[in-house]
Amino acid sequence: MPKVKTKSGAKKRFKVTGTGKIKHKRAYKNHILTKKETKQKRRLTKKAVVKATDVVNIKPMLPYAF
Repeated sequence: MPKVKTKSGAKKRFKVTGTGKIKHKRAYKNHILTKKETKQKRRLTKKAVVKATDVVNIKPMLPYAF
């Protein structure tokens, strides 16, 4: 059976923590930042853990992580 390839896009967008959770960058922090509050921009800077419902779709894209 051949090796399962890692999806290049998923490799760039997701990172697996030591406990096996998947982290991602938050959306809405790329452009049109003048109309967003400073508090909102600061909150969007931090990484977030992927929701359990989305992990089902992301896991097959990152075979090295599990």
